[in-house]
Amino acid sequence: MATNRPTGERGDGVEVILTDVNPYGSRTLVVERDETSSVAYLCGSQGTVHGAVWLANHGPAPDTIDPARLTSELPPVVPRADTRHPGGRGPLGTLRALWFEEGDGVALYENDDLLAVIPGWADMSRGMPGYSRDAVGESPFAWPLREAEDGLAPRIAQARSYWEWRRGDGAWATFQQFVMGHLDRAVGPAGRFWDAAGERLPTVGITERPPEGDRGHTILSTVGMSCQRMPTVEQYIDRPDACARVELAVATPGDARDAARLFLWLGQYPWHSVTWLGHGHTARWYHRPETFPLGPAYGGVMMLTGLPGLPDLSGFSFGGDSVRWLWLVPLTPGELDLVSARGHRAVLPHLSATRLTGDG
Repeated sequence: MATNRPTGERGDGVEVILTDVNPYGSRTLVVERDETSSVAYLCGSQGTVHGAVWLANHGPAPDTIDPARLTSELPPVVPRADTRHPGGRGPLGTLRALWFEEGDGVALYENDDLLAVIPGWADMSRGMPGYSRDAVGESPFAWPLREAEDGLAPRIAQARSYWEWRRGDGAWATFQQFVMGHLDRAVGPAGRFWDAAGERLPTVGITERPPEGDRGHTILSTVGMSCQRMPTVEQYIDRPDACARVELAVATPGDARDAARLFLWLGQYPWHSVTWLGHGHTARWYHRPETFPLGPAYGGVMMLTGLPGLPDLSGFSFGGDSVRWLWLVPLTPGELDLVSARGHRAVLPHLSATRLTGDG
């Protein structure tokens, strides 16, 4: 998945020796070096640095930190006490990146040996830069990979297994079939199916379940969000396996194509914005109020795992994790303000399934 892309030296003698973008286009790994040291940066789509880890000194380490180099754009040099190679080591070998399934973290290999890991929870402002094979002790430049490897190994193995599976023939079609079969059993046979992803990962579709029997409204669901874990969940939830995989659902008595626009808005949002969606979360409509898909009286949605009167869509799992369906319930601008001020429970007594279904 990685591509070595030497770009030549900058005016200050720094050379970019690897640039690799995650599969969702939201994070970029950049490895730079000069004659003195090498460093890896995890950058956002706008170039913001979210993590940075020192990789190696290429000459004798100084006894203390060089303040002048810290304030420059040169790769950092760690002091003698913080490196396994105080005399320095040669230039880095062939580099390869392995992205976490969520896309918010990355493992970096040198000649097939693990060199460094910048996880999604790396945060230089809190003194957590990432893990490096050559680091000794915890410094602002790197934490020792050797001490964290047992904890990181399952994540890295999971990432390798996931991308090997995802690139395999028939992987997406098989996953889609499983989700569609689950929804067939939960809410009845499918109608139309739309693509909500275009050419960008993650692949997300929209399945329509037309009215049937006593149900006079249409149910729509995403298909594909749960095929990959959402980023950053583990930073907020003690049990990410219960919250990391979701699909979105909505009920509507109106034109299903209008309601489906909600999924074009939110279906890929976690991976492109490096965030997560969960029970009680809200999202404000990004466009003119009169264009909101569920009516101009509303200004956005709240995401709920269920409301009385809506079908129970639980019971599906993937990758060892349970999948949660989040129902998109429209909120007025005033209700969105109330949630911002007092939390989602402040509006729950005022919500019912009829807001979606039009029944009653």
